[in-house]
Amino acid sequence: MAGLFDNQAQLYSDARPTYPREWFSMLAKLTTHRSLAWDVGTGNGQAAIGVVEHYEKVIATDVSKDQLSHALKHPRIQYIHTPLSMSDEELVSSIVGADNYSVDLITVATALHWFDLPRFYAIVNRVLRKPGGIIAIWSYATMSVSPEFDPKLKSFLDSTQPYWHPNLKLILDEYKALPFPFDSVGLGSESEPIQVDIPKEISFDGFLGWVKSWSITNTAKEKGVDLLPEELVKEFEVAWGGPELIRCVVFKAFMLVGKVKV
Repeated sequence: MAGLFDNQAQLYSDARPTYPREWFSMLAKLTTHRSLAWDVGTGNGQAAIGVVEHYEKVIATDVSKDQLSHALKHPRIQYIHTPLSMSDEELVSSIVGADNYSVDLITVATALHWFDLPRFYAIVNRVLRKPGGIIAIWSYATMSVSPEFDPKLKSFLDSTQPYWHPNLKLILDEYKALPFPFDSVGLGSESEPIQVDIPKEISFDGFLGWVKSWSITNTAKEKGVDLLPEELVKEFEVAWGGPELIRCVVFKAFMLVGKVKV
């Protein structure tokens, strides 16, 4: 999985939206302690940098060294490379040491669909504070731009499906089919995620950068297919309103938040 993003780490860092600060305030209010948070699949640290505003320490882990090399630095965020070869014991030790059940918040931003879910959920149950700790996951599949642009983007997304990894079907289904074996805290439950928006001002070049940061773009390129030929870029540019226009778009996201079952 790590290799899908290694060639695009800088693009990923530049193109992806910033998660709203109010999300992290909302999540922090649901935890009884604010000592330790764990951001899993942190990528460039976009979620970790929001979490750290509310917690004394954040452990941010990723299987990709290239992604971590572009991570947003902060004195209370510790970035740790966690290759798939790392054992459960090594992973737990890197997060909490010998102090099990001490993680107050676990976040997984736009990454859970890549995980070995039974393994990950077993570790969550092992390290999350009981009671008082929560796990929050979210992702997004597309953005809404304008009535003229959105149908063209949907048609383009549909055309790229031959290059989608099977795991990405969970995103297309907005995590409704994602196993989430945790008790609800009022923000979604298994098969019923809540809908949340991520507004962002973005240029046309920013839109292209977002598309180029997709794993499917890399997959298609490896098969000799350019998903963004010049003529298609021109069509997108016209529908956007011109290359110089800055638009306020909305990334359509979905979220699940829960606590360990007791």
